Amino acid sequence: MGAGDGETARFPLRKTYGAAFDPYRRPILKPVAGTVRVAVADVETAAFTLDASGGAIVLDAAPPEGAAVTAGFAFDVPVRFDTDRLDVELAAFEAGSAPSIPLVEIRLK
Repeated sequence: MGAGDGETARFPLRKTYGAAFDPYRRPILKPVAGTVRVAVADVETAAFTLDASGGAIVLDAAPPEGAAVTAGFAFDVPVRFDTDRLDVELAAFEAGSAPSIPLVEIRLK
């Protein structure tokens, strides 16, 4: 999530995808409460609060210069149906299938 500078205690949550030379960093705005684990310089800490509405952690003390701040967490992704109609196949009583349910992510700001 970042590196300490001795002053900053707030770090936005994000998930990194892709190669190290060209990563995509997805902002996480809906972390699941109770799943966030944080480490400073590879040492897990509980000395933080979660700002779930802002998608960030706030450490009790700013980490020292160069200390890596990392986190693991589950998060929700809001979606909506992409169509008003779903094709459903009913093979037998109480047995059916929906071969495709198209969803679209709702981007939060």
